[in-house]
Amino acid sequence: MKRLHVYILKQFFSVFLLTLLICVFILLMQFVWSHINDLVGKGVGISVLAEFFIYAAASVIPLALPLAILLGALMTFGNLAEKVELTAMKAAGISLINIMKPLIVAISLVSIGAFGFSNNVLPVSQVKLWTLIFSLRQKSPELDIPLGEFYSGIEGFQIYVRDKDRKTGLLKDMMIYDFSEGFEDATVMVADSGRVYLSNDNKYLRLSLYNGESFENLKGQRVSGSNKIPYRRETFSEKHLLIDFDSDFSRFDESILHDQYVAKNASQLAHSADSVTLIADSIATKQSEEMIATHYFNREYPTLDVAKPSARLIAHSDIENLYETLTPQQRYMAMTYACDNARKMNDQVKYNRIVLHDPQQYVRRHRIEWHRKFSLSLACLIFFFIGAPLGAIIGKGGLGVPVVVSVAMFIFYYIIDNSGYKLARDAQWDPWQGMWISTAVLLPIGIFLTYKAAHDSALFNTDAWLKMWEKMKKKLIRKRQG
Repeated sequence: MKRLHVYILKQFFSVFLLTLLICVFILLMQFVWSHINDLVGKGVGISVLAEFFIYAAASVIPLALPLAILLGALMTFGNLAEKVELTAMKAAGISLINIMKPLIVAISLVSIGAFGFSNNVLPVSQVKLWTLIFSLRQKSPELDIPLGEFYSGIEGFQIYVRDKDRKTGLLKDMMIYDFSEGFEDATVMVADSGRVYLSNDNKYLRLSLYNGESFENLKGQRVSGSNKIPYRRETFSEKHLLIDFDSDFSRFDESILHDQYVAKNASQLAHSADSVTLIADSIATKQSEEMIATHYFNREYPTLDVAKPSARLIAHSDIENLYETLTPQQRYMAMTYACDNARKMNDQVKYNRIVLHDPQQYVRRHRIEWHRKFSLSLACLIFFFIGAPLGAIIGKGGLGVPVVVSVAMFIFYYIIDNSGYKLARDAQWDPWQGMWISTAVLLPIGIFLTYKAAHDSALFNTDAWLKMWEKMKKKLIRKRQG
C-alpha cells in the first residue's frame, strides 16, 4: 500500500470515528426523547437504563453510518483542499479518483459490514430493546404524589394532597376519588391528614387516613323501579386502605416478538413474506371463485345442469327494450332485486378486503424491512461519493460548512426515504419502490458531483454561473429578435 493511501485513510478514519459518535449520540437523543414518557417516573435502576441506551444506540447505528460517512468525507477532503494538499497531489499527476481509491475500498467494506450488522446484530438488539420498552410501559410509575394537583399514577384512583410535612412525611388535606368499582359507584374520601406506605413485597400500597369522611354511591344496589340512589356516608378518625400497586419491574418474554419483522434477518424476512404470500394468494383465489360461483350472472347453483337456450331465440330477443315491457310492479321488483344483489356483492368485497388486509400488511412490512437492510448499506457508499467530491469542490474543512452541507443533504435524503417508506407501508407503492427511491435520487447526484470534482469544475464559483447566465440571456434575446 502506498504511503499516500495510508495517509488518506488515517485522515478519513480519524474524522469518521468522531463523526460516527456524534451522529449516534444525536440520533440516540432523538429516540430517547420520543420514548421519554416510558422512562420518566418509573423508578427503574441504572442497569435497566444502561440496557435501554445500549440497545437504542445499536438500533440507530445503521442510520448513523451514512450520515457519519457523508460528514467524514466532507471534512476530510475539505481539509485537504483547504490546506492545498489536494492541489499538490493533483499537480503531481494523481487524479481525484486515484486519491479516493483507498477510501472507496474501505467504504465498500464498511457497507458490507453495515449489512452484516443490520442482518445479524440489529434483530437481536431490536428484540431486546422493544421487549424492554413494552416492559417499561407496563410498569407502575414511581410513587411520588405531587402537591396541589391530582395524582393519577394509581389505576382507578385520583389522589389530591394540598401540603406535606417534610420532616414527618405526613400528608395534609387529602382528597381521594376511588373509581375501582366503576364510575357510578365511585367513593370520595376527604381526610385532614394521612400517610402512604408500600408493602414489604412492593405489591400493595397502604393508605392511612386520619380524621375524615367518605361518601360512596351505591347505584349498583338500587332497588328496581325506584329512582332513589342509595349511598353510604362514613365519618372516621382513622381509616386504612390496601391498593394493588405492583412497583417491581418485570420483563416481558422475548418470544412475543419472534414473529415480528424486527426480529428477523434477510433470509427469514424473505421466507416469512413468501409463506404468507402463498396463504394470501390461496385466500384471494378462494374468494374470487366464491364470488364468481355465487354472483356471476346470478348463478347461485352452478352445479345444476341446465339446457342451453336456442340461438334463434337469443337472436330475436329484444334485450335492450326488455325493461320497457315490464309492468311498474315488475320493474320495482327487478330494481329491488338488482340493488339487493349489488349491496350483497359490495359487502362481500369489503369483507374480503378486511380478511386479506392483515396478511398483506404482514408481507408488506417484511418486504420493506428486507429492502431497508440493503438500501441503508448501499447508502453508505453513495454518501461517500457525495461527500468526498463535495468537500473537494467546497474546499472548506472543520465543523462549519461541512456540517451545514451534510445536515442539509441528510435531511433531504431522510425526507425522501421516509416519504417512500410511508407510501410503501400504505400500499400506494411497491415495497422496493418506496425503499429504493432515495437511492435512485442520490445516486445521480453522487455521479454528477464526482464527475465535476474530477474535472475541476467550478461548481460553486459564482462568476462562472453569472457568465453562463449572461450567455443564456444573450441567446434568448437573439431568438426573440430573430
